[in-house]
Amino acid sequence: MIRTYLLLVFSLLITAQSWAQFGFEQQDNSINPSSWEASVVKKSDSIFTVEITAQIDEGWHLPSQTELKKDENGPIPTEFNFEFDSAILEKAGSTQEPDGITKFDEIFKTDLTYFLDQATFKQDFKVRAKEGSLDLEILFMICNDEMCLPQDQKRFSFSIENSNLIVTETKAIEIKSKDKVKTEALKLDLKGESEFQINSEEEEDSNLSIFLLGFVGGLIALLTPCVFPMIPLTVSFFTKGARTKKLGLINAIMYGVFIFLIYLLLSLPFHLIDSVNPEILNNISTNPILNVVFFVIFLVFAFSFFGYYEITLPNSWSNRLDQKATSVGGIVGIFFMALTLALVSFSCTGPILGSLLGGSLTADGGATMLTFGMGGFGLALALPFALFALFPNWLNSLPKSGGWLNTVKVVLGFLELGLAFKFLSNADLVQHWGILKREVFIGIWIVIGVAMVLYLFGKLKFPHDGPLQKLSKGRIFVGIITLAFVIYLIPGLTNSSHANLKLISGFPPPLFYSVYEKETEGPLGLKAYKNFDNGLEAAKAQNKPILLDFTGLACVNCRKMEEQVWSVPEVYDIIKNDYILISLYVDDKAKLDEENRFNLERKNGSVKKIRTIGDKWATFQTLNFRNNSQPYYVLLSPDLEILNVTNAYEPSSEAYLSWLETGLENFKTKKKDRTK
Repeated sequence: MIRTYLLLVFSLLITAQSWAQFGFEQQDNSINPSSWEASVVKKSDSIFTVEITAQIDEGWHLPSQTELKKDENGPIPTEFNFEFDSAILEKAGSTQEPDGITKFDEIFKTDLTYFLDQATFKQDFKVRAKEGSLDLEILFMICNDEMCLPQDQKRFSFSIENSNLIVTETKAIEIKSKDKVKTEALKLDLKGESEFQINSEEEEDSNLSIFLLGFVGGLIALLTPCVFPMIPLTVSFFTKGARTKKLGLINAIMYGVFIFLIYLLLSLPFHLIDSVNPEILNNISTNPILNVVFFVIFLVFAFSFFGYYEITLPNSWSNRLDQKATSVGGIVGIFFMALTLALVSFSCTGPILGSLLGGSLTADGGATMLTFGMGGFGLALALPFALFALFPNWLNSLPKSGGWLNTVKVVLGFLELGLAFKFLSNADLVQHWGILKREVFIGIWIVIGVAMVLYLFGKLKFPHDGPLQKLSKGRIFVGIITLAFVIYLIPGLTNSSHANLKLISGFPPPLFYSVYEKETEGPLGLKAYKNFDNGLEAAKAQNKPILLDFTGLACVNCRKMEEQVWSVPEVYDIIKNDYILISLYVDDKAKLDEENRFNLERKNGSVKKIRTIGDKWATFQTLNFRNNSQPYYVLLSPDLEILNVTNAYEPSSEAYLSWLETGLENFKTKKKDRTK
């Protein structure tokens, strides 16, 4: 936010007219201190290097590609976006840049890396076909010692002719008049913004919650056969093998610290992913290909936990690290010991980490959530080594290793199997495949639950299970809990009022996505308009206020709101009887008709292609309400007057009901004022 604000201030200094936060007019380009050229160098029969050279005027500089991490101050990094068919071209590595100048910047108060006079960037490609094309979009910002120009854009196109890659032409940004007309049509003439606050900040995911979930995942990983036996062995090594007791304690604590840091560092590469597209995280989380990939990965993890195979890293890695740990010694040796543990335990921790990765990178929190989750996971793994080193007598209270460790792994396999179908469900919803309706999804969970109960009571066996002499109390307890959960799921197969399973809201598909015939496609059987214009027309005809619901087919919190809050009779009645509900799904991948598609120019000059229903409503939300989170609720009168502050995820039905009632009262009051 700070970076965006500073860039806006600097842009105002050099533009003839001020531009609004979400104005999409063409920027003043009278100041143009850079020029760009493209060329292609042939390295071998199939390898070509695309070279992009920027000529920079004296007194100006061009930021590096890796100038900043997310949310840091400074100019936006230079970005090269190549578009090509992977069947035609193969991109080799990342875009290389020359050595720049790193210097403390007085404006941004941080060290910045940039280029003066001239900079040549290189990207290698392997040509796989005789004909084809390659498009390049460059996003860049030129700065001097006092200001930065608004982010600009340059485009080049290349073609493949007889297996040779050549430059064809420079592409200019083309925003046609019809595109501008369609963009303007999405903007609402809102009233009452000064009276009621529009919440323009994105809702922040609870980093504490994901940290705690990661911590729980780490505790579960401790109970796996790859990690649990290592605790007493490692602690004894440090406490008994050191020259002094104090040194042994320090070494064991350092071992735990390094475990924590290693898992924390694993998340850092994901912070390199940044984008100027405000809907990028939502696009990632609802991308059908990504969700299907995670579905397959979770299946692989599940059957690994069942014992049919092991997911391990090459033995040479762990052996080499183990040799370094014993030969180097000291702090460095302890670090390599911690790294060795992370590698050799991968067959048990990998599936849990994969779950954490899938849940974080397909959520709004992205890399930040992943860092907190990995930090919690690493802390849970590290704590026992430090605590047992401080209190070695506690080792006597640890249960002995045995078959129960494999039982834990198999139970985790069942859980992974259940989670896998959540990702497949996301893809099915946004693509409208219709293969995993709500009742089918719940039926699969029931089958998985029954199989888990049979396993816990000794009726099912897996490859690494030994003979079961007697059911332990733990098996009986978990088996009874699982059986109770299966019984709880059974009403979800029906078309009755009991089909709303509030405890798992957000995991199964929504209630309207059903094998049964439904009167409406709205949540809970409510009449919901999925087109804003149609809903507005109904509101004017019935003279009712509008509940504008920005939602998503794969949005977990949206389902929780509908199935846990909207289902409360008082809330349900006021929505049904007193409001016109308009539900706009921002992740709907259904294609717009050709005549309704258009290109939209963002404030930074880049172009967004509006091709799907979700594209349209996501843009509609950011244009009018400067927000791209879901769920997001707005109360409007038929003449587009805001009736209350905007609302987001509100798990309290009492608070949400009060919000609706306040909006309704404000509508009635304004209605009376207009009739006077």
